[in-house]
Amino acid sequence: MRIELLDVTKRFGPHPALAGLNMDVPAGAVYGLVGPNGAGKTTAIRHIMGVLRADSGEVLADGRPVYEDTAVKARMAWIPDEVFYFPQASIDEMMRFYSRVYPDFDRKRFEKLAEAFPLDRKQPIRRFSRGMKKQAAFWLALSLRPEVLVLDEPVDGLDPVMRRQVWSLLLADVAERGTSVLVSSHNLRELEDVCDRVGFINEGRMLLERSLSELQENICKINFVPREGSEIPPELELLHVSGSGRLKTLIVRGAPEAVTARLERDEPVFVDAVPLTLEEIFIYELGGEGHEVRDILL
Repeated sequence: MRIELLDVTKRFGPHPALAGLNMDVPAGAVYGLVGPNGAGKTTAIRHIMGVLRADSGEVLADGRPVYEDTAVKARMAWIPDEVFYFPQASIDEMMRFYSRVYPDFDRKRFEKLAEAFPLDRKQPIRRFSRGMKKQAAFWLALSLRPEVLVLDEPVDGLDPVMRRQVWSLLLADVAERGTSVLVSSHNLRELEDVCDRVGFINEGRMLLERSLSELQENICKINFVPREGSEIPPELELLHVSGSGRLKTLIVRGAPEAVTARLERDEPVFVDAVPLTLEEIFIYELGGEGHEVRDILL
């Protein structure tokens, strides 16, 4: 299922939470939604899930408006940062609730997933630790066999082994069933391993939305020692320069091959392109949006 936000605006009092947000989550892809605190990520998710109605613009699932469309919502699942459960409910009781609400709830899969999530099904969920509550949420959500799975800080509180278990199950659903997964997270290192496409959001608008490979091809990190008397070419679009002495680390907008070729024309002592992480791309892309890179890195 493809999810689209088209020029979506939302205000809470005088504050614009979303300011003409455009977003495109392809069917069968893992989409990473990233941005600083207060950027509008959770508000965007609540519109996608039909919890909030946009002041203007459209929120579409396969071309159909999401808000108040129960048929569309039945094909979607959401695991928020704070997991929902009834105060006295156990996992089995929540399972029975979900199986009545969602027509595609898969009881066989629910029983099979018990092997992956070693939890006491009879104990009230409120007695679980934060990580155990997240496990219970994934157990139930994956049993829905949703076409769209929306995750807000999904693996926060899970130990490394359980994180790997959860991602393995999610990516298997993407590969085998074409599930669309939208992930909002501050753990950019983890997103880098799983995402096909990334959207950078700030102040309620989309700054940049591309495939991960396109992002990495459009900005590069160069370790550079110019020859004596030579300077950094002025035509390069520098985002950041650091380093002491003659060795400089340059963050440059442009393809690594093209940037390296331009630097090599001046016969430097040393030039080497190194990969940028998604976290570094995020920091430098936000450098022109009121976030000083020097302050972030200190």
